[in-house]
Amino acid sequence: MADEIPILDLAPYFAGETGALPALGAQLRRAFTEVGFYFIRGHGVPQAMVDTGFEAAARFHAQPLEAKLAMPFNRDNIGYLPMRGNTSRMNAVEGIKKPNANEAVFFKRELPADHPDRASGRRFRGPNQWPADLPGFREAALAYAGAMEELGRRLVPIYAVALGLPADWFADKFREPMFTLRMTHYPQQEATSPEDEWGLAPHADTSFMTILAQNKVPGLSLRLPGGRWIDAPALDGAFLVNGGMMLRRWSNHTFLATPHRVTNRSGGERYAIPFFMDCDYDAVMAPVPSCVTTENPAHYQPFTYPQFMEEYTGANYGERAAAGVALQGA
Repeated sequence: MADEIPILDLAPYFAGETGALPALGAQLRRAFTEVGFYFIRGHGVPQAMVDTGFEAAARFHAQPLEAKLAMPFNRDNIGYLPMRGNTSRMNAVEGIKKPNANEAVFFKRELPADHPDRASGRRFRGPNQWPADLPGFREAALAYAGAMEELGRRLVPIYAVALGLPADWFADKFREPMFTLRMTHYPQQEATSPEDEWGLAPHADTSFMTILAQNKVPGLSLRLPGGRWIDAPALDGAFLVNGGMMLRRWSNHTFLATPHRVTNRSGGERYAIPFFMDCDYDAVMAPVPSCVTTENPAHYQPFTYPQFMEEYTGANYGERAAAGVALQGA
């Protein structure tokens, strides 16, 4: 199905070739108005970096459960979320399903201890939690997140051009982008598992941009605008990129937030290391001017990252608080 998902070659753009950026903008616009996903090649991220990210995810989830539970998922959306620890609600499609059959650990930007956001207790800006006895894990996770942030920031001008804006239109909104690195473990789902149980139920992402390293273990499917589900192929050396509800809101419904799902019936363990990138914490996301017309008036009031994420977290992770799991912050 690779021919249904556009493939963008970034190498000419990164090399500064004349005409490369407008060409990519046109390709990206097609991707986000017809499919909602695209592959990137020529991105410059070494395969060794990707391999290290997957290895780190496997090492983390191989720990005893008590070691992982010592890093409880908290009000900043940081930490370990145990198996079936959340249910897709706000971003669900095709109805709300059973709790997701995966376990995951979440990390955000590593802020210095004296950062004013740490001192003020701003939500989603708290300190990361790290495993107590997993040498090299913190360094590997931060290196991968850093590589993904750099790649994401280099992609942002393409989004501006795709929306008919100057290439630097988003620049002041991505000075210090919010991001989340999620390391997920999908255990093998048995043949006897209920049909309505998913590793990750059909949903749309929340993000402006999700960068997904290619996984040799199948399981990811996406729903095309016509309603047909296809299995996402794994292209060697590529990343799969999609947008979420933030991008859809910001683009005033010009760009898609394509539903997708995960089920692991491969016979083995499956790991994923999606990187979710958004704008700066305080950036105001008003509908992009080029996307507001008489035929398509503004659908949303301006909003910020914390405003959106508080709504999403309350809907999808609220049961963690109801169950008495620590959400009071680190």
